[in-house]
Amino acid sequence: MAGAELKILDGAQLREADVSLPPPLPETPITGAEVLELAETRASLSLFGYVLPETLKFSALRRIGVSDATEFRSKKLGYSDASSTLRNYISAIRDELRDNPIVVAICDGKTIHMYLDDEDDFAMLAENLFTDLDLEDRGKISKDEIENALDNMGILSGIPPMSEFPLLSNILNKHGAAGKEELGQAQFAQLLQPVLQEVADSLAKAPIVVDVEHIGVANGSKLRKVVANESVLDEFVQKIMHEKYESNSDASKIRCYLEKHGSDFGLPSSEVDEMVVLFDEIFSEIESRKDGLMVLLKEILEKVAEKLEANPVLYDLPPPQLVVGLPDPSR
Repeated sequence: MAGAELKILDGAQLREADVSLPPPLPETPITGAEVLELAETRASLSLFGYVLPETLKFSALRRIGVSDATEFRSKKLGYSDASSTLRNYISAIRDELRDNPIVVAICDGKTIHMYLDDEDDFAMLAENLFTDLDLEDRGKISKDEIENALDNMGILSGIPPMSEFPLLSNILNKHGAAGKEELGQAQFAQLLQPVLQEVADSLAKAPIVVDVEHIGVANGSKLRKVVANESVLDEFVQKIMHEKYESNSDASKIRCYLEKHGSDFGLPSSEVDEMVVLFDEIFSEIESRKDGLMVLLKEILEKVAEKLEANPVLYDLPPPQLVVGLPDPSR
């Protein structure tokens, strides 16, 4: 069963974004707020309707020299300044996504309909959800567990979080999926089906685009920055030289270092299947080369960046680490 459609927002979608400013009205000033809101709306339209997070907007504004967004929003701009700000802001959003791509799920009801259209798939889904929620193994759960069932399905099954989909509360109430009345597995499935049907229909009319925060993207952008900076490259060469390796081959040393410290280069774990294949392909071509560490490292990083740019790799991010001494915010 395929999951929700995932998209990588890496800025490429904004190349064709509309950066034109509407014709000015006579003696009507343009505020900074109007320009920023127009740019954000245009960017969102090019990004499948994705609502730009505050962190992304903040970073993009810093790229165009705006350190105080509140102050800038109150400014009155001439048409020329407003027009250039619009172009520069959308360009900065594009650059920020290029350097820090985001994975999103398009929750449009298609994945849910796939479950509903196949009796066996739906029966298995309902059984698995019921089993997960029946913690005491009594064969009974309460009606209000339907909400938890949807939460357990999650974004990758096409269910957006309630914070992004407030209509879900109304759907649950409409179908009587509330209260402590207990249900057996068959009754649970009978209640789940119309709830999912209406959720799917609602999302088909108004899709919701949601961050998939536990998935990272390796697209080579960080490698490009390393390759372009000779001093940073030299630092990595020194680090490679000071580690111990089983092989004396420069290529083998570089591969061992990248596999061990890949995160320093914006790379996922070397155990990710796509990275194993990518490394095997690149290092098989240069295993016997003796051009020196600096030359080899630069060439290898360029090759890895080129391949990741053409075919970005998605990977699971490690769970966030709690700071020792601070309370767990989830409690």
